[in-house]
Amino acid sequence: MLTGGPAPVRMVAVGLAVMLVDQAAKWWAVHQLAPGVRHPVLPGLIYLTRVHNPGAAFGLFPYQQVFLSLGAIGLLLFAWWRRRDIQRLPKGMRFAVALGLGGAAGNLIDRLWRGAVVDFIDLGVLPVFNVADMAIVAGVAILSWFVLLGRDAAEPRENEGGA
Repeated sequence: MLTGGPAPVRMVAVGLAVMLVDQAAKWWAVHQLAPGVRHPVLPGLIYLTRVHNPGAAFGLFPYQQVFLSLGAIGLLLFAWWRRRDIQRLPKGMRFAVALGLGGAAGNLIDRLWRGAVVDFIDLGVLPVFNVADMAIVAGVAILSWFVLLGRDAAEPRENEGGA
């Protein structure tokens, strides 16, 4: 995680980094991978397969781009509206929120620009996914860890007094 500087700057930096890496990876996939062709990276384990997903993760809500786009926009606006509350969260939770928001923004760009999300990471046993999806899942997993194990109370907050 980034160190130094105020918490909002670090959160924006993490979210933007996720979004930019996601978009760069998708740009590469669109320009280098033929749609639907499975390219082995580690045969039997990891493949690159470009697909255009008109829905959400695991094929949920197919062809519901307006609903999914409005949901992502609503999430980003809600985070902006509650930014002061988010800034008071422990560092790990802020990092998790930034990962999720960066991933949501990355997939939103695809929905608005391409009409579908570009997925290309293929593990064979899961639906094909992308960098934004990994960030969203990691963010949710980290948040779940904090919430379920009560770690949010144990971690010092950056804006509290002390060392």
